[in-house]
Amino acid sequence: MGFLTLILSSGCIKSKSGESSSGQKKIKVGFILATMNEERYTKDKNYFSDFAAAQGVEVEFASCDGKVDLQTSKVETLLSKNIDVLVIQPVTGEAASSVVALAKKDNVPVVAYDRMIKNADIDAYVTQNSFQVGVLQAQAAVKATQGKGNYVILMGEAGHSVADEITRGVFSVLDQYPQIKVVVKQNHPNWSSSLALATVENALTKNKNNIQAVLANNDGMALGAVQALQEQKLTGKVFVAGADADLTAVKDILKNKQSMTVLKGIKPLAEEAVKVALSLAKKENLKFDEKQSNGLKEVPVINTPVFSVTKENVQSQVVDTGFHSQEAVFSDNKS
Repeated sequence: MGFLTLILSSGCIKSKSGESSSGQKKIKVGFILATMNEERYTKDKNYFSDFAAAQGVEVEFASCDGKVDLQTSKVETLLSKNIDVLVIQPVTGEAASSVVALAKKDNVPVVAYDRMIKNADIDAYVTQNSFQVGVLQAQAAVKATQGKGNYVILMGEAGHSVADEITRGVFSVLDQYPQIKVVVKQNHPNWSSSLALATVENALTKNKNNIQAVLANNDGMALGAVQALQEQKLTGKVFVAGADADLTAVKDILKNKQSMTVLKGIKPLAEEAVKVALSLAKKENLKFDEKQSNGLKEVPVINTPVFSVTKENVQSQVVDTGFHSQEAVFSDNKS
């Protein structure tokens, strides 16, 4: 899936001066996440930092609470620390072009992480296969509803590359089924669970509870859907899909409240981003899966895999892979 193979020299042992044992300057990577307020991002940070450390790479980490202005100031701070490469998950794909310009002014390569940065001179985009997330959700929904019924689509932030790609994947499947009617297709600022709850409540009222499936771009919004369905005593009667394999969602799947989620391999995403950053720092040629226009240029894209998670494969896909612990997943499995 486009993974890079890097053969790292033995000269990566850190000395007190920050140089390798061979006397070469140690590579320093700035890694900034849009937020740490969602469950999955602790995993992103830890996987990235641990893998970088194993390669002898120094990481300067920051997050910015979902605030564009704060992200700009954090990037300025990272650049002041003489980083060699910037790996950034933008708060919004549109607003981040200005911080890319700051990095480029300092001749620092930029890797977009998890979300595309639009109209900016980025060097690479490392992402989970968001289109396939939507395909997996829709295929499971079609099977559960026999290819018919009223559907609600809960999208994330408007203009967000991941949200757009998941939704595009969903419709690549649903468009093949004329008996499926999408009665609501709604964006939700900040991927808000509470706003998704309200959207599903309104959809149920307007359609007199005649809803067969809810497809959510992430598990936070799926949780809002589950809560709305519980209020109408429709738990387990309406197909609900999410994404990210959040612990709450996995537990809800075991309780038959949520139908499925999509595990978006965070470890391969984070590790691949480190590899790409290393390759750029060393001025090596990138290996990539495809190129995608961001409005300014054709950007090399590296996709990482995604996996469907259902009640039947929680053990193999979630626990056995180490994504969540056995104890955490099954400690409260009561219906």
